[in-house]
Amino acid sequence: MTLTTKLFSAAAGIALSAGAALAEPAIIYDLGGKFDKSFNESAFNGASRWAEETGESFAEVELQSEAQREQALRRFAEQGLNPIVTTGFSFASVLEQVAPDYPDTTFMIVDSVVDQPNVRSVVFDEHTGSYLVGVMAAMASESHTVGFVGGMDIPLIRKFACGYAQGVKATDPEAEVLANMVGTTPAAWADPVRGSELAQAQISQGADVIFAAAGASGIGVLQTVADEGVMGIGVDSNQNYLHPDNMLTSMVKRVDNSVYDAFSAGESLEPGVVTMGISDEGVGAAIDEYNEGRVTDEMRTALDEARAGIEDGSIEVHDYASDETCDAISF
Repeated sequence: MTLTTKLFSAAAGIALSAGAALAEPAIIYDLGGKFDKSFNESAFNGASRWAEETGESFAEVELQSEAQREQALRRFAEQGLNPIVTTGFSFASVLEQVAPDYPDTTFMIVDSVVDQPNVRSVVFDEHTGSYLVGVMAAMASESHTVGFVGGMDIPLIRKFACGYAQGVKATDPEAEVLANMVGTTPAAWADPVRGSELAQAQISQGADVIFAAAGASGIGVLQTVADEGVMGIGVDSNQNYLHPDNMLTSMVKRVDNSVYDAFSAGESLEPGVVTMGISDEGVGAAIDEYNEGRVTDEMRTALDEARAGIEDGSIEVHDYASDETCDAISF
């Protein structure tokens, strides 16, 4: 059974369930909750897979506010939980401060790099995976107009958008790529109503395929896609099942594997930077029973060629995060 930890208000503090054993692993989910059907849920799935296979338990907590990040990290470390996994770039600055105070604890952060001797940093080549779904979007679009709805307007999400636009443009140079962000604060990850509004606006401008990289806000995007009879692209977790008649694919980002590997390593988890990309199936385009009927032979061939080109270097996908520029799209 999974050991569940709940966070109450900052004033009330953090309450740990009884029975937390020393050296159990722990995971702290980012805002949006572990059942966001996207990034956090992928992390939860990895932790759950480890627990099911080993019969062991883990501690977990869902943040309710920004102020609770440091509190959660310190409380877990003081309880002797190890390793402690944090999901999301927003933990970076707090982890920089907390990790040195607990040198015998190994921490892991997903989606950012923290240069501390007891921290593993896991990052992904989101731009290359997004390029693949951009190829598919361009091939599926009949209007030659596709959309992108991101969550919080940060370089990481622009990295998704830039890779996507490059895949679209490489396949259909005349295509238009519309891009909008839900917001500029962490609340942007949990606003499906705003996500829906942005999707509706893009559809009114002719978009017939929309890629949502917006955490729980993306649920609103994909619901509107289904309601309006166009196609959507999910992110992080395989979201094809959400609207089987309207999902072109999902840009899967194997956060689940990174968490599973960390829990499996336990106290032996090695620090350092780990990058997951196409070659190790860290990112990719999901094809399953829910969308395989819409993935044509031509699309499969184009995907295979794009993957091979990225791996051998004949296709260079510009990483927005490298210089914060992108010629393929306007923000």
